[in-house]
Amino acid sequence: MNDWLYWITTGATIIAGFVITCGLAQTTVYLLQLLLAAMALSSRPPVARATLLWRRYSDVAPPVALVVPAYNEEMNVVESVRSLLSLEYPAYEVIVVNDGSRDATLDRLKEAYQLRLVTRPYEEALSHAPIRGIYASQLSNRLFVVDKDNGGKADAQNAGINVSRAPLFCVIDADSILEPDALLRAVHPFVDDPVRTIAVGGTIRIANGSEVSGGRVSNVRLPRKLLPLLQIVEYLRAFLMTRLAWSRINTLMLVSGAFGIFRRREAVEVGGFTKGSMGEDLDFIVKLHRHMRDNDRDYRIEFIPEPVCWTEAPESLDVLGRQRSRWQRGSLEVFFRYRSMLFNPRYGRIGFLGFGHIFLVDVIGPVIEVLGYILMPAFWLLGILALDYLLAFTALVFTYGVFISVMSLILEEVELRRFPRARDLVILTGAAVLENFGYRQINNYWRLKGMWQYARGGSEWGQMTRKGFAKQTK
Repeated sequence: MNDWLYWITTGATIIAGFVITCGLAQTTVYLLQLLLAAMALSSRPPVARATLLWRRYSDVAPPVALVVPAYNEEMNVVESVRSLLSLEYPAYEVIVVNDGSRDATLDRLKEAYQLRLVTRPYEEALSHAPIRGIYASQLSNRLFVVDKDNGGKADAQNAGINVSRAPLFCVIDADSILEPDALLRAVHPFVDDPVRTIAVGGTIRIANGSEVSGGRVSNVRLPRKLLPLLQIVEYLRAFLMTRLAWSRINTLMLVSGAFGIFRRREAVEVGGFTKGSMGEDLDFIVKLHRHMRDNDRDYRIEFIPEPVCWTEAPESLDVLGRQRSRWQRGSLEVFFRYRSMLFNPRYGRIGFLGFGHIFLVDVIGPVIEVLGYILMPAFWLLGILALDYLLAFTALVFTYGVFISVMSLILEEVELRRFPRARDLVILTGAAVLENFGYRQINNYWRLKGMWQYARGGSEWGQMTRKGFAKQTK
């Protein structure tokens, strides 16, 4: 009996030590990211006005094709396209790819923009599902709509890249709205360093609660519902801390599929977006890193915080849970597809820091955190674990979680200042504290669910029900 107790106690101590070690490792990474993000912001020049950017880049800005994959986006697609057609940029075209939508997405576009079938030759550099027809707008010579058989988001993006003719393409979700000067701000790395820059990402913000009119976010307001409010804090942490930090050391592993600009040449070289991928945006950036490293080419993939893209966030637990489970499946899929890059000296900081971060946060992170929530209190109740260990774990999880979230909010106020009212900052600070007590835990449940779905080979995206920009003011 004593032997059994000894082994149980020893095992519990090892597990507790492993959980706390992984927690400390994650905390160290978050603090490093926070430091790098603060350094990046402090070294950036003052944010230029849109009029100054136009004078600076109007003659040198490269043409850009805006590729908008759309599947069942009848609620938002007209407003989204309207925002894209009103961008302040000298040379661009908008290519909406209707990926076999089952709703009235194509009909809404035909009605709003007077579309007509045209013949537009294009290069079949990337494979994709058959194109049924290409439409041009009689109201704007910038707008084209590609109607194709359903093949998934990555497949639709590849079709848009084929039809595009510009040296750069910008991928934007059909449920998103760009700020008028977003493209001007996002393109400047391609102007300042045209040889090395191959991809640039901007900031994604949540439009729920804000007033949207004429294809623009006319009045920024916080959502009245708790769930999108908590997601605002998440997005601030993801973009203004994590991505800004990794961009600082050229180790950015993700450019959001909702808003990113890429050089077409390299996109074609790596075979475009991986069809059927759950995390096509993460997969694409990893492919670019691997391709450039394998060919010993100097390059940069950057994150620029000033260009802002507004999107609609899920307002129900069911929809949000499906989204987060899918994101988790995508992360695991990409990690195991490119697992040979992990800690591989050939890939330098990408293999050690970038892939190491994915391994720590996305592969073992959810399991370790949930194990900590369940096992460590249980071990303490059984008298196996000392109270000091339990308190240390609890302080690590909650204190640092609140600290990181609040510091991300401070970075937002220093850099972007998209929330004009002091009351909004107070509410967001409260949300930054609240998300660590319940929301973070249920997120881990969704991520574990995604891991289980990945293990079973699940590939369904799930229905993403949306309210629509036109109703955001209510």
